[in-house]
Amino acid sequence: MSIAAKFEIEYLQYLDAEGKQVRDDLPAFAQDLDHMVELYKLMMSTRVFDAKSVALQRTGKLGTYASCLGHEAAHVGIGSAMRPEDVLAPSYREYGAQLYRGVQPREVYMYWGGDERGNDYRKEPARHDFAWSVPIATQCLHAAGSALAFKIRGEKRVAVCTIGDGGSSKGDFYGAINIAGAQNLPLVAVIVNNQWAISVPRKIQSGAPTLAQKGIAAGLFSIQVDGNDIIAVRKAMEDALERARSGQGGSVLELVTYRLGDHTTADDARRYRGEQEVKDAWAREPMKRLKHWLVAKGAWDEQKEEAWKAECDDWMDDEVNAYLETKTQPVTAMFDYTFAELPADLARQRDLALSLEHKAH
Repeated sequence: MSIAAKFEIEYLQYLDAEGKQVRDDLPAFAQDLDHMVELYKLMMSTRVFDAKSVALQRTGKLGTYASCLGHEAAHVGIGSAMRPEDVLAPSYREYGAQLYRGVQPREVYMYWGGDERGNDYRKEPARHDFAWSVPIATQCLHAAGSALAFKIRGEKRVAVCTIGDGGSSKGDFYGAINIAGAQNLPLVAVIVNNQWAISVPRKIQSGAPTLAQKGIAAGLFSIQVDGNDIIAVRKAMEDALERARSGQGGSVLELVTYRLGDHTTADDARRYRGEQEVKDAWAREPMKRLKHWLVAKGAWDEQKEEAWKAECDDWMDDEVNAYLETKTQPVTAMFDYTFAELPADLARQRDLALSLEHKAH
């Protein structure tokens, strides 16, 4: 019997759970300790931001919020590898990547607080990225469309989309990677495998040994990466982006990590997963391993840690105050940005809403 095709999925890791190097061929960026410190500081900033976000929701100052606890290496690794001209199509918890690209915490809070102006990022390069996407996997099609546009225009740009392990089973994801393979598009699809699709564990989501191999069927380069190792994430992203930019086609990256918190603040993960599983995951979390590695290199210490935490706290106080002091939009805003010419029935509703608002005052 002849063999029609063979494939294998490589696994990439540079730092183990204790922060020890498992290979000597560090990429160039990882040999720059000052740069690695900056990445660690952004990971810490992201964690401080996340804790503050949950606290705001618990005190009634924010709507439902999706935590990124445990995803810091995956998200910062994605954002730091991208060029300003690239485009990010996120789902709803990739804050580390977005903070790197210029999204402000106050904008995140506006969005989760029910104000769509939070999606109107003020700073570049985030300003030309896509808004948060709560409908699962639709952002993958947006990224594929952007990649097609880049190819048609002859632009050396890459579209990056992120998706969870559960979302990678959606038809939108498969459609996006299929067209990327068929048309040789500059698309990098990143599966952030945090082991849980809300309450559905990875083991019953797919019978495939890896999620990365889904890209094989689409004709894309595919690799599995230790998603808690920022060096591995950044290296895999850099390679994928370079392949796409040079016309060698798209990639699917599976970043294996763990969702240390609840799915959102509306969830209680204690109902469906055990304490020991979470405890084991904390032993593999991304912040500890990078910190141990930097300390061993003499690039970081507890004094610097405490000083940076204090800066992060001040930064977050400013961002929270900016969010809380933002004036609400007029009631007419819900009508004014929906149609170029407002239909008659909505025009009547707008007038009614405006009259009710005036009576209330």
